[in-house]
Amino acid sequence: MGASTATSRDTGARWEEAALGHLQQQGLKLVARNFSCRHGEIDLIMRHREDLVFVEVRFRVADAHGDGTFSVGPAKRVKLTRAASVYLQRHPALSALPCRFDVIGCSGTLATPAFDWTRAAFDAF
Repeated sequence: MGASTATSRDTGARWEEAALGHLQQQGLKLVARNFSCRHGEIDLIMRHREDLVFVEVRFRVADAHGDGTFSVGPAKRVKLTRAASVYLQRHPALSALPCRFDVIGCSGTLATPAFDWTRAAFDAF
């Protein structure tokens, strides 16, 4: 792994932590982090009231390429949906809950972060 990959991973982990804190302040409860399977990874899995929420965290240096929600294209949505299906198969007690996919875009700096949280960013189930 190159230095830039390590740096990107570290930056992603710090923003994921910041996004987690923001979502917890909004009343969500952490269920799991970085669930990984052969289909991909889900950054955060949380409970929001009765919903099980699969959260994709996106850090954007600049909005020139669109916001975080826009950056989750069709291929990424398929990966997230398949990974969520695997998660639900492995955790059948949670499979009866209503599910949704949220995207939280992060920008600014870690000292002064800005979050753009899109609830139910796309449908899958």
